[in-house]
Amino acid sequence: MKDTYKILDCTIRDGGYLNNWRFDKRMVREVYRALSKAGIDVVEIGFRGTEKYFKKQDFGLWRFTDIEDLKDVVQGINGAKIAIMGDFGKLDTDDITDEYLQYVSLVRIAAHKDGTPGAIKQLEAIKKKGFEVSLQAMGITSYTHEEINELVNMLKDSTIDYSYIADSYGSILPDQMRSLIEPFKELTHIKIGFHPHNGLQMAFANTLEAIKCGVDIVDSTIYGMGRGAGNLPTEVLLSYLQLSTTDKYNVIPVLHAIDRFFMNIETDEPWGYQLTYMLSGIFQCHPYYPKTLVDYREYSMEDIWSALEVVKKLNPVGFSKNILNDIIKSGMIGGLKKGKTRKVNESKNEPKKIIDVPYVNRHAGRDFLILASGPTLKEYKTKIEKFISKNDPIIMGANYLSGLFKPHYHAFNNKKRFEDYIDTVDKDSTLMLGDNLPADMVREYTSRVYETLYFIDELDDFGIKDGVIQSNCRTIAVLLMGLAIVMGADRIFAAGMDGYAGFDPNEGFHFYNEKVETEDEDLIIERHRYNQHFLEQIDGCLRDSGKEGIHILTPTSHKAFYKGIENYIK
Repeated sequence: MKDTYKILDCTIRDGGYLNNWRFDKRMVREVYRALSKAGIDVVEIGFRGTEKYFKKQDFGLWRFTDIEDLKDVVQGINGAKIAIMGDFGKLDTDDITDEYLQYVSLVRIAAHKDGTPGAIKQLEAIKKKGFEVSLQAMGITSYTHEEINELVNMLKDSTIDYSYIADSYGSILPDQMRSLIEPFKELTHIKIGFHPHNGLQMAFANTLEAIKCGVDIVDSTIYGMGRGAGNLPTEVLLSYLQLSTTDKYNVIPVLHAIDRFFMNIETDEPWGYQLTYMLSGIFQCHPYYPKTLVDYREYSMEDIWSALEVVKKLNPVGFSKNILNDIIKSGMIGGLKKGKTRKVNESKNEPKKIIDVPYVNRHAGRDFLILASGPTLKEYKTKIEKFISKNDPIIMGANYLSGLFKPHYHAFNNKKRFEDYIDTVDKDSTLMLGDNLPADMVREYTSRVYETLYFIDELDDFGIKDGVIQSNCRTIAVLLMGLAIVMGADRIFAAGMDGYAGFDPNEGFHFYNEKVETEDEDLIIERHRYNQHFLEQIDGCLRDSGKEGIHILTPTSHKAFYKGIENYIK
């Protein structure tokens, strides 16, 4: 591990987001003293700002870090070097006056990728005043490979001293560090820094990996103080280094500062692991996206996950409420509207005759595998075959299977698909046809023996009465899950049930080119919601009878039911 790196503590600056930088001067002085005793190389005291951009009454001292306040804190302590930071676009070059040279060694400017060219120019102007300067490239995971190369090329001709990789959303994993750092190592005249966030609880692991990869400086905060999930705790890094690598560091002064100040601050202004910041890390997006969706209290976690998948694809800079509004208006999240289905015990328009259903409990206690027709059915063919070999389920398929699998039961309840695909049914599969298909039409296309699939062809809530499924369940793959229950299923699995939300309709919803598929986005979203509605009801039916719920084995937008196939083929 590299032994020439530096540690920059940015507690007062980054932690100040929690209390609007309202730390009293005595505390900041004691924190600076403690960090200096602990062996920290650089302490970032605060932001530099002026009333041109910020109202004095809205913020504490360290959003401005005026020279007199800075002097009161550090004077008389022969300690760590001092840094201050500015936000690009909210700091004028003239705000860093020559007076700051007496106390400040390093000036950092944070910029999103659209602001980096201007930030580099501003840093070069500040450097001419005698300061070391650093670019904080925020949201590095939102950069494309080409954009990283563009940034590196800009820096090749720059005179700045440091370029930081900032994991703004806490989304980086340790095995990604080297590929992020390597392009910047071309810049032999510029030192590399790493600023971690703890959204995925990876700040410490990422920092150790960054040091191993050769960065020159890393950031931390006392007690991990920072917005949301917080930052790398200074005391964790110090403890590790003190115990394992060098005699330079002493964590005790920092632990005293935590005991004196930060435990009380954390009680009043809590930070640390939160679900919304984990989601922000997973989807590499601004934390306000998941936070806003959660705060609505209207959407399931599955809805939120689907919405964030869209946000990630859009790769926006910062947070835009308009993006969320567009996702919500598109109808891709949210449940089926109330009143769309009728309860099972509500009266039908016509009484239904009692039918002697022949297949009730025919396969009692067996596992069932439902083959839907999403693209993953073909993509995961080999693994699905392993699942079948290992678990020996009753296999049910519908419509077109292209010879990928030979199901025990092959079903149709759609006239058009029956006409198109009846000739593709394997001769050894039992043909099942919905009782909504007219017998005379059936005989026009096949002379095969078939069994009748009994269900009521209406969009009622799911239920079973005397072996008859009380709804058409909107799609046949979901209907077959109901049939599996009628036949006595112990467990129900599905493959190829990819769903209709979160996928690109231009790529198709089937593993084959479906000639009769709608392209109407509203209808596609409605179908997804119906499927979700009936899946939830069938899952509840299984659970109410003391069995496991539904398990979808291949990737799906019905994520509440997903349990990866790897769990069953090892």
